Amino acid sequence: MKFICPLVVVEDVQKARFFYEQILGQTVKMDFGENITFHGDFAIHQKNHFKTLINNSPISIKSNNFELYFEDDDLETIVNRLKDNDFEFLHEIIEQPWKQKVVRFYDYDKNIIEIGERIEHVAYRLSKQNYSIGEICKITYLPEDVVQKSIEQYSK
Repeated sequence: MKFICPLVVVEDVQKARFFYEQILGQTVKMDFGENITFHGDFAIHQKNHFKTLINNSPISIKSNNFELYFEDDDLETIVNRLKDNDFEFLHEIIEQPWKQKVVRFYDYDKNIIEIGERIEHVAYRLSKQNYSIGEICKITYLPEDVVQKSIEQYSK
């Protein structure tokens, strides 16, 4: 068996498509009308069509039990873009215990979206804050070779 992708049910597939393409910069892989798959392998599906596929079972909104996770190192720009489009935040940029900066908010359908900086960027940022390689490994749980590669990559 092969896992293919998570599928998120949305009220308006075109509005959701706009969000994922124009706000989050995702690109469409396949467009089946009421079902759209994005590169990165997640899909959105039109609610009224999806309900027919599950025998009209109820679909919960804002259940807070699932999120789509993305990464980008420029969280400030993304937060400004989200604010410009009136998205509801669970929280703005916070730092996780492993020092990764993240933001969480609801998409148009009240699904949680998380955007975090790449863990490699965390290692680089910590090195710029004078943390030792050993300290960075301990904080981020990354192996030493990954930390060193990350610092080199971002230093270029």
